[in-house]
Amino acid sequence: MSTFVVKLSKAALPAHIQAATPIVFEGQSATIHIPNEEQSSEEQGLRTISICARRLTAMITTDASLQGDWSFEQQWAFASSFGGPKSKARAIWCDNSDSAQLENTYQAFSFARNIVNQTPEQLSPQSLAQQAKDWLSSLAPEHISVQSWTGKELADAGWQGIYEVGRGSERPPVLLEIDYNPSSQTQTDIALVGKGITFDSGGYSIKSSEGMLDMKCDMGGAATVTGALGLAIMNGVNKRIKLYLCCAENLISGHAYKLGDIITYKNGTTVEIVNTDAEGRLVLADGLMAATESGAKIIIDAATLTGAAVMALGRDYNAVFSMDDALRAEFLTLSEQVNEPHWALPLAPMHRYKCPSPFADTANSRPQKGGGGGGASNAAGFLSRFVRDDAKGWLHIDLAAAYNRDGSELMPNGGTGIGIRSICAMLMK
Repeated sequence: MSTFVVKLSKAALPAHIQAATPIVFEGQSATIHIPNEEQSSEEQGLRTISICARRLTAMITTDASLQGDWSFEQQWAFASSFGGPKSKARAIWCDNSDSAQLENTYQAFSFARNIVNQTPEQLSPQSLAQQAKDWLSSLAPEHISVQSWTGKELADAGWQGIYEVGRGSERPPVLLEIDYNPSSQTQTDIALVGKGITFDSGGYSIKSSEGMLDMKCDMGGAATVTGALGLAIMNGVNKRIKLYLCCAENLISGHAYKLGDIITYKNGTTVEIVNTDAEGRLVLADGLMAATESGAKIIIDAATLTGAAVMALGRDYNAVFSMDDALRAEFLTLSEQVNEPHWALPLAPMHRYKCPSPFADTANSRPQKGGGGGGASNAAGFLSRFVRDDAKGWLHIDLAAAYNRDGSELMPNGGTGIGIRSICAMLMK
């Protein structure tokens, strides 16, 4: 298949071209004009490249061959914005030293985006776990070991949250543990936990039709942490890392969990269900306890957890929560270095008690629309009950920017993969 050549230029834009999309076409090629460093920041230049990549996606059907002088970040800004779920076209890297690293990054993002964009019928909890296992095992078969609990095995092992959320579906829930250990270490360095709700109807707290339409994306946390671990493996990470995927379908049936039920977790915490649509935190609680049991020095979870995070930050930023100030600052610094937008929202010990229950240690939400004010912080506070007592070494990412049905001026339709590079940077560091 022929390719379309795309070049970069810092020369002045011709007067007849609109500055909003500064592309000059010539035959089978186009030149994107970006401001020089004296006129704008690097961030503005990368944004211009992404906007032009989205425009080119709508105009050409062939691969885009990047030629000339492109930096790593410039190539990635184009590649991550070009194409989409209905396009087979992709970026072809410049012939320079960045090509191998860019291809690794592209492979990780492709895995995450493609699995997020699968239909709910295609992606059951077992299928999500299997695809994650197969991909990671293909990258480092000699260093990967796998354990999983499915259906009633979850309840027997004490993983009650995943079991309760998933028992309403005919397709059983799964907790997947992947142990990547390239140096035969006894100590686990980092544990990753991902929310893997493959479809979220809201349960008996049923969503509206428009609210339910894109709930295939509710496993975006599982896709993100799997993509991050895969990228780190391809980049040669030499740490012992455990991955926990909490996979379930949240459906309505005669066997589904109900409002007023009380779940008793492995650590003794009792939780009253006041909203079956606040199910993500219920499955993550099991994953966080498993991560804590692993003895990992650092625990990072990622989840498409709350609409409150989207209301606070829109679809442009992921929300970051931690009671470990140094860890949060380190993550935000790394995310800025890889040009992935994240923003810290409040989390304090008081947030553990923002969802009181007269019948249990806590409720899983507040009986108000969207969980009431501060819903994203309250959800993070709930999760903090299931990690170390002081919550040191724990970071929670609420993936507000993980999915956008209609895309944006920077991102294609569907899954975005935002968060993969930032988490990978933490693993590599």
